[in-house]
Amino acid sequence: MRAKTLIKSALYPLYEKRLLAKLDLGRTPRHIAVILDGNRRWAKENPSLNGDTSSAHGHRAGASKIIELLTWCEQTDINVVTLWLLSSDNLKRSPQELDSLMQIIGSSVESLGDTGRWSIKVLGSLELLPEKLQEQLKRIEQESAGIAGLKVNVAIGYGGRLEIVDAVKSYLDSAKSSGKDITQIRDELTVNSLDQYLYTAGQPDPELVIRTSGEQRLGGFLLWQSHQSEFYFCEAYWPDFRRVDFLRALRSYSLRQRRLGK
Repeated sequence: MRAKTLIKSALYPLYEKRLLAKLDLGRTPRHIAVILDGNRRWAKENPSLNGDTSSAHGHRAGASKIIELLTWCEQTDINVVTLWLLSSDNLKRSPQELDSLMQIIGSSVESLGDTGRWSIKVLGSLELLPEKLQEQLKRIEQESAGIAGLKVNVAIGYGGRLEIVDAVKSYLDSAKSSGKDITQIRDELTVNSLDQYLYTAGQPDPELVIRTSGEQRLGGFLLWQSHQSEFYFCEAYWPDFRRVDFLRALRSYSLRQRRLGK
């Protein structure tokens, strides 16, 4: 078993180079979205040196993978990346796990900001998060605004249905402030008008959505934006997600015929 593992480790860099050489960067997506799933299951199967199998161990391992992913995206001409770090449903977990998870998320996003490489935008119902974390995320977003290059969305306290409700509320507030009556508000409500009030307003919709851990569902992720997205489900838990897995996802996307309803 160990010999097979060593052989695989030696061959993977060659396989990666071969995948990258054959990849048509002109057909890679402009925007990818990633559901970073499987941290807790990974921790149970991969205890730390001191035997830690806690969810915090898994979340820390997952957090350490993010900068690698963003670097791979830069190397393949992707413009926007949306990372689902915490769903609104995750907020139902135990207070002990949530406290640890909030600290890890705050530290992870801080690390992204410290690189000075990416413009960071926070998506989600921030009012559901602890006030300290809200302030930290808003500060990082403000400090990174205007940085050229890859745009990184971090979805925290995010739910797809909540986003649509928030967009409708914002649309109604804007229409009311303009003095419009209910009939005019209703008649002017279109897909394009509501699109302007989404968390991702002004950004292209994701052409590719990747979910790790073998689960084959979106769980409410980017419900509005993913209506014409391609999906790629990877068996690896998020902490085990490798560059070769990423390149396979891009290869799969590039080989698909996207008719977009035509």
